[in-house]
Amino acid sequence: MKQAARNARRQERVLGLAPTMGALHEGHFSLIREAKKQCAPVVVSIFVNPTQFGAGEDFSKYPRTDEADRRALENLGVDYLFAPAAEEIYPPGFCTSVNVEGLSERLEGKSRPGHFRGVTTVVLKLFEVVQPNLAFFGRKDAQQARILRQMASDLNLDTQLAVCPIVREPDGLALSSRNAYLKDDDRHAATALYRALDAMRLEIEAGERDTARLLGVIRGVMQAQPGAQLDYAEIVDADTFEPVMAMRKRCYALIAARIGGTRLIDNALIEVEGDLLRVTV
Repeated sequence: MKQAARNARRQERVLGLAPTMGALHEGHFSLIREAKKQCAPVVVSIFVNPTQFGAGEDFSKYPRTDEADRRALENLGVDYLFAPAAEEIYPPGFCTSVNVEGLSERLEGKSRPGHFRGVTTVVLKLFEVVQPNLAFFGRKDAQQARILRQMASDLNLDTQLAVCPIVREPDGLALSSRNAYLKDDDRHAATALYRALDAMRLEIEAGERDTARLLGVIRGVMQAQPGAQLDYAEIVDADTFEPVMAMRKRCYALIAARIGGTRLIDNALIEVEGDLLRVTV
């Protein structure tokens, strides 16, 4: 992989990377299609990263569909599949990690201690191996994308991050590999995250600006859904990820919840243009 990357750089080609943990779905494919528009060659990595899973989380049962993933990537015309073994990424004696302080301790970081340290460490390793000009991530993991941007800036990396829109099922559920865990009874309940964000959007379009009231709308939808257990709902500044009382230029409404035994996240982007607010769910 490193030799292929060197060859691409020597030829002054624009190399793109879509890092994944496999169990590929249309959300991943949308990143790959965008990468193919901007880059050649395109690399997709598949690595279920053990260091971003906490105690009691789902590392051992995380969906792995390697052969189906490989066929899908061939059909999409991906140039390279980089699927290293865990021993290659974390050889014996490995003792280095990367942590973006502050941003990594909030929200997802608070609910999943150590999670983002695992993410930033493995992504930096992928960037060092693949040396991409552009790396493509989904907006569903908005906090992760913000942390990785900070890491790239702080460490003077050449890689630029491209954050692509959320891809949803027709009923609004954000695509995620973890959706495979949802049992039949949980499948409709899982749409509560989208319905809560969309209810907030309607309130904003009707003129509501008070974040406490908007969060009340989100929580009300979640509380009304049997089988849904809210972890957090927050409206935060898109740069600092600190809670806001008044909406600024860019904010995220973030939500995390357990649906049965499955933990899901979702968000809406709120952009302020003068007196107008545009909400993208």
